[in-house]
Amino acid sequence: MIYEFLAEGFEELEAIAPLDILKRAGVAVQSVGVGGKIVTGSHGIAIACDITLDEVDRETIGGVILPGGPGRTNLAGSDEVLEMLRITAQRGGMIAAICGAPEILGLLGLLEGKRAIIYPGMEELLGGATLSPKIVETDGNITTSKGPGTTVYFALRIVEILMGHKIAEGVAEKFIAQKL
Repeated sequence: MIYEFLAEGFEELEAIAPLDILKRAGVAVQSVGVGGKIVTGSHGIAIACDITLDEVDRETIGGVILPGGPGRTNLAGSDEVLEMLRITAQRGGMIAAICGAPEILGLLGLLEGKRAIIYPGMEELLGGATLSPKIVETDGNITTSKGPGTTVYFALRIVEILMGHKIAEGVAEKFIAQKL
């Protein structure tokens, strides 16, 4: 199961677009409310998450997605979220973070020696990573991206990692009318 963690102040586009695109591709993904089932984003949009943090089955974690926005500090402040990131990393599971959320991966030491990207102006928070010039970067099991404007490409990369290029390309053609 892929879990996308949402905490108060999350960036709405970075949360909803990956959930939508992954579901269209047939990926088993659930939104996880950190702090409750209803979580409000940075622009006042409230989302009813599929499950709450205490309902995550740690045995089935195949990947984790972290949206950015001011809510990333709430994600970083959750010992449970950090523990699930550590578990996922130890298992070699897929970890994806966008906008300012790669900061969390940097704090955990998960970006050390990897190529990564973060929201412009936050580069010093990449925790030993080499800054990538790309809008979406995958190095090993970690995918990072710049921000709201790159969200569709970020989500399509996750689909490609989990389901293969052909499926990602099929979903992409429906959204951006071009091949990946």
